[in-house]
Amino acid sequence: MKRILLADDEEVLRMLIVDTLEDEGYEIDEAEDGREALEKAGSGDYDLIILDYMMPEYTGIEVAKQIRNMDSHQDIQILMLSAKNQQSDIETSQEAGINYYMAKPFSPLQLLDLVEEILNA
Repeated sequence: MKRILLADDEEVLRMLIVDTLEDEGYEIDEAEDGREALEKAGSGDYDLIILDYMMPEYTGIEVAKQIRNMDSHQDIQILMLSAKNQQSDIETSQEAGINYYMAKPFSPLQLLDLVEEILNA
């Protein structure tokens, strides 16, 4: 079973994403903020990390940079979810080591399609 870490401070969105992905057989761990995301990323073995751009404690950008500095997480796939959709935001994400970027709002099926594409590549 593929394991995913989902970090987003919006509880309703997390619930929607968890329901969508668990229905397809993915195991999901949740984090409410950047600090919790880093703690879980450092202690878990994930196939994919999904980060919200704007979170309390640390932003998704800060979390991604710190994950990329972990020896065991150099190759993990990271997907950024964000309402910040300017080209400069996307470029900042790429520079931080983000592999994929999805603009909010999105449909759960769009996210599922992308997750399956990432994990089956």
